Amino acid sequence: MDVTAQRQAQPSLLRDMVMLTKPRIISLLLVTTVAPMFVAGNPGWLLVLIVLLGGYLMAGGANAVNMYLDRDIDTQMARTRLRPIPSGRMGPRAVLAFGIALATAATYLLARFTNVLTALLALGGFYFYVFVYTRWLKRTTPQNIVIGGAAGAFPPLVGWASMTGTIDLTAVYLFLIVFYWTPPHFWALALLKQRDYGRAGIPMAPLVWGERQTMQQMLWYNVILIAFTLLPFTFGAFGIIYFVSALVLGVILLAGVIRIITAKDWTKPAWQVYKFSLLYLALLFLAMVIDRKVLVS
Repeated sequence: MDVTAQRQAQPSLLRDMVMLTKPRIISLLLVTTVAPMFVAGNPGWLLVLIVLLGGYLMAGGANAVNMYLDRDIDTQMARTRLRPIPSGRMGPRAVLAFGIALATAATYLLARFTNVLTALLALGGFYFYVFVYTRWLKRTTPQNIVIGGAAGAFPPLVGWASMTGTIDLTAVYLFLIVFYWTPPHFWALALLKQRDYGRAGIPMAPLVWGERQTMQQMLWYNVILIAFTLLPFTFGAFGIIYFVSALVLGVILLAGVIRIITAKDWTKPAWQVYKFSLLYLALLFLAMVIDRKVLVS
């Protein structure tokens, strides 16, 4: 292999810095941040760009600090061994400093150009993910993703507060929708990656409760999720477009979970549920925007 080929094969520092932020994961978080802005009002594109940038920096900083804290277990799992720290491409202190710098920049940006509440909510999500989920719950309890999932439910609050400067009942329901979506979404992946988690000593639900109990929990959380997605329609927050969309999407997701429970080989249904759950959340929040704009017009 010549020098040019070697350089192309080796990740650059810039690529590693982007990898630390986990852009594919953040993309869904940004959808659940921006959609509530359009539900709450008619934001200017400059405000949308500021919230997008601030949200990316904050979530990216949290992900970088997460990789710093998880550097010992990342070496044990196949899907994380190529991350910058376990691969030796970046030092732990550099990754920690990078994560803190991103979170600091995000806090200033959101506080300066939106409002203080927005910045505080984004920072709250950062601290919850880093300290409550990563540092405490992840290695101690199979309930880690249930309680820790609240960190991923902060983005709707951030988007809502950036428009209104307050948090009301609709914003709380958006938080709860993401909160109850997280367990069935993540446990579908945990079922598939349980050997990895076992090698790293992480007490994920399938390893502690067993596969069948985890599947049953996915079912119940899915039922609760459907109920929470339909409740905003009952008090007039959304109309019939959202109601039908939420019902159809919820039933499809529920059917997927039932297939996991009833299949002899649940590997393929679990992958399907995991992938669809990502699309589910994006489409659900898109339905909110479409419904609200139709109602307003």
